[in-house]
Amino acid sequence: MEFTAQQIAGLLNGTIEGDAAVKITKLSKIEEGETGSISFLANPKYTQYIYSTKASLVIVNKDLVLSAPVSATLIRVESAEIAFSKLLEMYNQIKLNKTGVSKLAFISESAKVGDNIYAGEFAVVGDNVKIGNNVKIYPQVFIGDNAVIGDNTTLFAGVKIYSETVIGKNCIIHSGTVIGSDGFRFNPQNDNQKIPQIGNVIIEDDVEIGANCAIDRATLGSTILRRGVKFDNLIHIAHNVEIGENTYIAAGGVIAGSSKIGKNCMFSGQVGIVGHVEIADNTIITAQSGISKSVSKKGEVQMGSPAFEANKYRKAYIHFRNLDGIVKRIDKLEKDK
Repeated sequence: MEFTAQQIAGLLNGTIEGDAAVKITKLSKIEEGETGSISFLANPKYTQYIYSTKASLVIVNKDLVLSAPVSATLIRVESAEIAFSKLLEMYNQIKLNKTGVSKLAFISESAKVGDNIYAGEFAVVGDNVKIGNNVKIYPQVFIGDNAVIGDNTTLFAGVKIYSETVIGKNCIIHSGTVIGSDGFRFNPQNDNQKIPQIGNVIIEDDVEIGANCAIDRATLGSTILRRGVKFDNLIHIAHNVEIGENTYIAAGGVIAGSSKIGKNCMFSGQVGIVGHVEIADNTIITAQSGISKSVSKKGEVQMGSPAFEANKYRKAYIHFRNLDGIVKRIDKLEKDK
């Protein structure tokens, strides 16, 4: 892809200083700029690089005052950070704008496929699957029988969607994620016989799931991710869990079976939650915390393992760190009796 400074300035509603015809073919950080690349300067800590960067084009704030000449062409905008983010979004849309069905893809004759889809090499779409418009199915994706994929959803390479799964519109599922695998249930009173998992997974609109996540199907009913949920990589959601709208979960999170997570929650990395608990709306859980019971108060910050209210945890931790000294004082008092 190649653009001129003039074209980019037009997209960003910016003003050019320098060569309007300079050609851009790639993006770069300002300190690592190369000829033919575009970068931006928003953080004052990086101002020094505007004078040394080899980037051909740099987006800067309108009010930036230069103290020396620069070799790069500049585009001045109201907010360099917002403008560059807009440019990244445009670049990503162009880069991922794939269409057409590969001759090496398999789509069942009974599947219903919308308009303008992309299906890459060795993608497999099973019987009675319903696929909406503008869906992108990257190479080696598997979509099981009777699944539903909504409009504008992207399934990156190697995603596996088991049968009966329902995925809404405008979702993004990253490589290696498995949706709809069996829940982990065995009967210890009957020679650990496996309990059949005959439910499904429902993922509502505008959900993004990172790479190498596992979301188990329900035993009965559905495992549900509500609208706007965002997952980082390496997250496991067990059978019959429900995640509320716009909840964010960072890498390594694990939620055991039948737990209910509220709306607008934020869980840091490696949070673990036991089964059959409820987490109130707007709950924040810090990294590596373990939740062993329900959280009923909305907006509370939980910390530790087992976790409890963060301010109380911090106070208790001060005493814990002083515990050795306290024990020595007690021992001394007892010896002095």
